[in-house]
Amino acid sequence: MQQPLDSFIAEYLAMWHEPDAPRRRAIVERLWAPGAENITRNFTARGLGEIAARVDRAHMEWVHQRDFIFRSRGNADSHNHLVKFHWEMLPRVGGPIEARGLDLLVLDEAGRIRSLYQFAEQLAA
Repeated sequence: MQQPLDSFIAEYLAMWHEPDAPRRRAIVERLWAPGAENITRNFTARGLGEIAARVDRAHMEWVHQRDFIFRSRGNADSHNHLVKFHWEMLPRVGGPIEARGLDLLVLDEAGRIRSLYQFAEQLAA
């Protein structure tokens, strides 16, 4: 990995929060490898264009419209071009956690994201 793990995770989370679309796209291009993929249980985004559009949609729905933030749960770990960390989504002004999950990232030789596997956890009602 090219940069310290904590700063990598901070920049990755900042990507979802960035209010300016061109700056958000620049972060995507900096963090993600060409041909990268973002895989969830329900969909796959492939290539920088689809990934940037996916980040834009998530930003609009969760951050801009509903005023949530994403944060690391402070347990990131990495080895052999793999990074894993748990995250949670909660209201910016405070309140209960609305969602949480695990992101597993596969990095290329330059430390850019080649694949992201996202696992959302079910919260108890």
